[in-house]
Amino acid sequence: MAIRTIYSPKVLVSPNPHSQATMAGNHFYTATVSLDLEGKVVGVGDIRAQTRQALTNLTHLLEAAGGTLKDVARVMIYLSDMRYFQGMNEAYREFFQGDVLPSRATVTGTFGIPELLVEFDVIAHIEND
Repeated sequence: MAIRTIYSPKVLVSPNPHSQATMAGNHFYTATVSLDLEGKVVGVGDIRAQTRQALTNLTHLLEAAGGTLKDVARVMIYLSDMRYFQGMNEAYREFFQGDVLPSRATVTGTFGIPELLVEFDVIAHIEND
């Protein structure tokens, strides 16, 4: 099975050695944060704004791979502090709704950019013809 890189011009290309997203067969993998195209953190200090930006970046990457949020099967959420859990959930619900939702887990961790409050590690299944 070939692995291919997914690229969206609407999402920052990292200076670090990793792809925006990858596809292995029908499996899509990415991790998103709240960086804009200039590499600046959107919503410094605001978990809702950071969640929205990170999930908007996810939406752009899924679209570039031929998918949508409905294709997301698993989300691993990293928060800098668990006190952001409720605010993250409020913004997360704006993107993920309905009866079929991805499985998920939430843990705390630290980030290379101290202003970041949340990161989403995502696996999706996208049917490509």
